[in-house]
Amino acid sequence: MQIMQQLSSHIHYLTPYQETDRPILGAITGTRSTLLVDAGNSSAHIQLFIDQLVKLDISPRWVVLTHWHWDHVFGMNQANTTIIAQTLTTEYIRRMQKWSWDDESMDRRVAEGTDIEFCTSAIKKELGSERDIILPTPDITFERKLELDLGRVHCVIEHVGGDHSDDSTVIYVQEDKVLFVGDALYPNIHVEPNEYTAEATLQLVRMLRHYDAETVVLSHHADIWDGARYQQELDLLEHIARLVQQPDQEEELIIGQLERQYDRELDKYERETITLFMNGRRRQQWMEPVAESGA
Repeated sequence: MQIMQQLSSHIHYLTPYQETDRPILGAITGTRSTLLVDAGNSSAHIQLFIDQLVKLDISPRWVVLTHWHWDHVFGMNQANTTIIAQTLTTEYIRRMQKWSWDDESMDRRVAEGTDIEFCTSAIKKELGSERDIILPTPDITFERKLELDLGRVHCVIEHVGGDHSDDSTVIYVQEDKVLFVGDALYPNIHVEPNEYTAEATLQLVRMLRHYDAETVVLSHHADIWDGARYQQELDLLEHIARLVQQPDQEEELIIGQLERQYDRELDKYERETITLFMNGRRRQQWMEPVAESGA
């Protein structure tokens, strides 16, 4: 069951729902206008959020998309607001506008590698057999960074990229020191096995460290992170990424090095994160062209 929560005097959010892959939806409200974070995975999803906002006398003016994946954009048309998206996000949405959403078309895209089974299964659960999906083109497209004054509340919207999706965008609420990171910290789930790559992760971490965030919202996490938990995650990702960049470091060696450094055994999550980075390194090595022997 999804619940409306108040995060600060300016921010409300609707909790995620794992069964049909509904992410958190956020509302940032100033004295003049309200910005929504993401449009939800269906018309029903975004309408549920808007209905809750109406009870609070909040009327959205804009919605910003954290990235192009279906669960963040399928409710755009129902949102009935000005849509803001990063350049790549808009390009991906234009591509999706050409897609059909019947079972046969979705299953074909999975077979072709254009989409993954996890997404198509969740779409079928969320939307059932009647899938009238309308994807409007975003109204405002930005390249790197956009700043909005909502009325005594200022938001910085910035493209940060990352492995999960190269168009990933974060939203920082300056007055509250709240950072919506969307799915940017998650691995790439569109390759098998799932992966992180060192280069993309290090670039992402460098950009995220620019924000003085005391509260951090991840789209599919029910728990909201405080600044300490967030910094712990950035430190872990950065440390493993740098170790993986060393060609002589294999998985068990990295585990041993971190256990000595932390003076404890690594937990399941830490070990899985190392494996994700090793998956990325192995795939990159496999994709590197074999040098031709000289004559």
